Amino acid sequence: MRELVDGWPYAAVFALFFASGMARSHLTYWAGRGIRHGGGRSRLAGHLDRPVVRRAEDVVRRLGAPVVALSFLTVGLQTAVNAAAGSLRMPLSHYLPATVVGSLAWAALYTTVGFAVLRAWVGGLAWPWAAAGLVAAALLVAVSLTVGTRLRRRLAPRV
Repeated sequence: MRELVDGWPYAAVFALFFASGMARSHLTYWAGRGIRHGGGRSRLAGHLDRPVVRRAEDVVRRLGAPVVALSFLTVGLQTAVNAAAGSLRMPLSHYLPATVVGSLAWAALYTTVGFAVLRAWVGGLAWPWAAAGLVAAALLVAVSLTVGTRLRRRLAPRV
């Protein structure tokens, strides 16, 4: 992948990764909506009851949009979370901002730390980029946790 974008300006690479993150997540979301709607009556019904699908739906049901944003920082869970958000019919007013935040984080990490890690494996680590990416990731996690906590408090039933 690196050789594909080698020589491109940073902003262009970032925009490409952001757009691909948005496209992939929304395609998965809409596929999840469609599969849940019609899949229960098809051969896919057995796949909809798999443990990973049930766990992803439970997490999305409990935590909502913050888990969608944080899923972009994982490998292997992102698709399940986006499909679960679609199958649970998460409102687009919640899903869209979460995917924007997640795609921004994914693009930032991939264009900075992702390539820095690749360079480290191949040789010649760019430490300033790696440090900037780690700081950005830590900041994103802190903001996501804070926003998630505030949303849960605000949406919690008052006793």
